Amino acid sequence: MSEDQSVRDHLVKLLEGRQAHVNFESVLAAFPEELQGKRPEGIPYSGWELLEHLRIAQWDILEFSRNFHHVSPRFPEGYWPVRPEPPDQSAWENSLSSFRKDLQAMVDLVTDPATDLYAPIPHGTGQTVLREASLVADHNAYHLGQLVLVRRLLGAWTEKHEPLT
Repeated sequence: MSEDQSVRDHLVKLLEGRQAHVNFESVLAAFPEELQGKRPEGIPYSGWELLEHLRIAQWDILEFSRNFHHVSPRFPEGYWPVRPEPPDQSAWENSLSSFRKDLQAMVDLVTDPATDLYAPIPHGTGQTVLREASLVADHNAYHLGQLVLVRRLLGAWTEKHEPLT
């Protein structure tokens, strides 16, 4: 296996959460609808707020990585929903679906042999696809950990230990 392919494989594992942390699907599986908009005592965000923040930030990083004309949301307000609860169940489901689609698009970008992981993104200020994919993985891992905490504090987390590979 080439060094380039090895880096791509490692990035995919990082993006999919199969390293030192739980993955998106495990954290959000069967998140009780009645708790999606609840903020646990002492915590400034709900499951909905974290899910939407994950979706928006990942989408922004992906679009920056592949679209010269992309304009990022205003920071920080453009990266968070206005209310702690989803407007309806379809908003929750749409956010899950969009997150999955954009995560797969980032994986596809990373695994495409035509993507130069190390070349500066032409419209950036020195960023590379390698850096942006790592940023997505890091950001997602951080907030997925917060989602586990929110679920624990709401009494909606069943401890699962997945094998680390």
